[in-house]
Amino acid sequence: MTAEGFLEGRRLQLARGVLLQCIMGGYPPSRFYGSDDGDLALVADPKQIHRLPWSQQPRALAICDADELAGESSRLSTRGQLKAVVARYAALGLTPVVATELEFFVFAPNPDPTQPFQPPLGLDGRREDGQSAFSVSSNNGLRPFFSEVYECMAALGLPRDTFMHEMGVSQFEINLLHGDPVLLADQTFLFKHLLKEVALKHGLTVVCMAKPLAHTPGSSMHIHQSVVEASSGRNVFSDEAGEPTAAFRHFIGGQQACLADFTALFAPNVNSYQRLCHPFASPNNACWSHDNRSAGLRIPASSPLARRVENRLPGADANPYLAIAASLAAGLYGIEHRLEPSAAIQGEFEVPDNLSLPCTLHAALERLKRSHLAKELFGTEFIEGYIASKTLELTSFFDEITPWERRVLAAQA
Repeated sequence: MTAEGFLEGRRLQLARGVLLQCIMGGYPPSRFYGSDDGDLALVADPKQIHRLPWSQQPRALAICDADELAGESSRLSTRGQLKAVVARYAALGLTPVVATELEFFVFAPNPDPTQPFQPPLGLDGRREDGQSAFSVSSNNGLRPFFSEVYECMAALGLPRDTFMHEMGVSQFEINLLHGDPVLLADQTFLFKHLLKEVALKHGLTVVCMAKPLAHTPGSSMHIHQSVVEASSGRNVFSDEAGEPTAAFRHFIGGQQACLADFTALFAPNVNSYQRLCHPFASPNNACWSHDNRSAGLRIPASSPLARRVENRLPGADANPYLAIAASLAAGLYGIEHRLEPSAAIQGEFEVPDNLSLPCTLHAALERLKRSHLAKELFGTEFIEGYIASKTLELTSFFDEITPWERRVLAAQA
């Protein structure tokens, strides 16, 4: 849209079906978004209009809500779904607080998708070999890229907590500061967009797949969650003596009750389960623990004021609005229904059957399809439309024969 048209308040409209467009570009049958495929209004959030600092030509980006023409939020909008979950907390006098940790890889250009990704050439002319986890000098070869990333973050008003090299080859992590869930989802979305745009300027490729490299840790988007009283700001997970409260237990109980049903919302792609099938630091379970990274729900070591629940299931490929909405909705469900969690686990453990999660996209979609709870919390229209779109993607994946199949199975009698 031209700047003039935007400033004049010209309404931008969008076909409803676009909200269910799958990643290959196609659409599920129109019954999932209305046979007329009528328009939605894109309404810019005045707090989320940004001049894009990496663009030579003056450009701006506005994060919008997708509203029905009558004015209400579209049930197909993931940002709208997150706002609805936050409103349910507000009705109880509560305010959820979240922070996201996003991992990503920086690779050399990869014009041939049949070939594996490679780390970029550093300023020393070498490619990283995977020995740089948490090193203070690990990104020297990428310093021009990261310098512009930091500058662009500052220009967009994206505060950062910590930035580090992760365990994978040319893998990095950023921790965003905790705050309002919708704001954090906006910031996570903006940061991922910023990364990819700045990388292109520097002849690099940023990849937010859950598992882009074999034999290498995948990329997560852990969600840290706490709940405070709206009136006082007190963390309801801790009492006056600093001990865990019933609300803390119930929040964990809700997460445990919902994670299996909601797995497809946290792990939305075929590749998501490549990350989850290697359990170290990518736990595919609904167990909870104090500071054990093998548990899907980890309670980080912290002061009582900062007591929180870390959901370690979502991957870097998850939609931040939907993943945060699903995680907070699960916790609220536990608080409302006073659900008690299982016993905390520590050390080496085996996952009980009732706390295991789907391990393929097909299984996760089948679980979501049977979930009355998901339809209750997010609406039948959204859940059925989401499943229809993801089923198209899964079918497209099965339409291709992989190199592994040709290499290993072709010689079989």
